[in-house]
Amino acid sequence: MRLLRIHTPDGLRDAVLAEDGRVLPLPGTSEPFDPDRWRERAAAPEDAMDLETVRLAAPLDPGKIVCVGLNYADHAAEGGQEAPAEPILFMKAPDTVVGARDDVIIPRGGEKTDWEVELGVVIGRTAAYLTDEAEALEHVAGYVLVNDVSERHFQLERGGQWDKGKNAATFCPLGPWILTADEVPDPQKIRLGLDVNGEVLQDSSTAEMIFGVAHLVHYISQFMTLYPGDVISTGTPAGVGAGQKPPRYLRAGDVLRVWADGLGEQHNRLVAAT
Repeated sequence: MRLLRIHTPDGLRDAVLAEDGRVLPLPGTSEPFDPDRWRERAAAPEDAMDLETVRLAAPLDPGKIVCVGLNYADHAAEGGQEAPAEPILFMKAPDTVVGARDDVIIPRGGEKTDWEVELGVVIGRTAAYLTDEAEALEHVAGYVLVNDVSERHFQLERGGQWDKGKNAATFCPLGPWILTADEVPDPQKIRLGLDVNGEVLQDSSTAEMIFGVAHLVHYISQFMTLYPGDVISTGTPAGVGAGQKPPRYLRAGDVLRVWADGLGEQHNRLVAAT
């Protein structure tokens, strides 16, 4: 099942994407993330709408976004860094989230705004101190496309932790939908990529992750409690702007196309902060 949310004159609405590509709004206004409740309400959808004409919202409002750094060896190498022995974790604020077709704003003082296509893992059951990786995937509700937009000047050249380069408004396009876990036999077999102005710059597979989804869910649960609606953004492969030769960064007017098998596409235009 593909779970999404749309903006309507009556407010935010939950919906599902039908097999024929139509959007089926669910009764009532949007509810807190609960995949079981979403399935129940999907039994009585309202009149179908065209995916190309609806205004997409992010498919959920995450409680927290836990990001994983340098989780593809080729991405670590393009930055001149060694592959980590353990997952590198940092946080992205929930208020960075925007929809799959919303503008991305280059922040004031931003000089090196960059892109990162990532697989997002949506938690469906509370996970704390999981005993092993075997049970980790039982706590996953589904998967979602993430662009971990990053301002490298803030992240790498202004001191301190990475967070200051990861948390500008609009720096986390999410969606267009959540693909439920029952439709993903193996999260380590998802192709994903990113284009800038039609030029392919990232094209890889989650098979190339250093730490797979099951390992990450188990590992993160040792340090913090994961709740339904939390998102783990699992890292990006090679091809980011900082890794280009010479480095290449986003400018106002650029258009990003971000995609992954089964997870749809994002189309975001870059605009300058006012």
